Amino acid sequence: MDNSTLHSIALVIVMAVVSFLLRAFPFMLFSGRKETPKFVLYLGKVLPYAIIGMLVVYCVKDISFDSVSHFLPYIIAGAVVVLLHIWKRNTLLSIIAGTLSYMALVQFVF
Repeated sequence: MDNSTLHSIALVIVMAVVSFLLRAFPFMLFSGRKETPKFVLYLGKVLPYAIIGMLVVYCVKDISFDSVSHFLPYIIAGAVVVLLHIWKRNTLLSIIAGTLSYMALVQFVF
């Protein structure tokens, strides 16, 4: 094996070990012997909404209002996500439908 292959194998091993340890750390820290701290429970309730909010801001930060074809796909896809989520209450379905509608609008309509 050459140096490049060994380097790639070492990278994969290091990433696998770090990923495993990051996933195992909460179970080692909160092993069931004591009650989970209230702060961690609070973060578990609040962070998903904060992350979704940050994703929305990130997705719409580069919208250009110079032309209808620049912003209308964002508006329509966002409306699809919101309306579908209000109707079905299924996050995965809303995200997939919004992504597909945006991609279809950008590729075939605008």
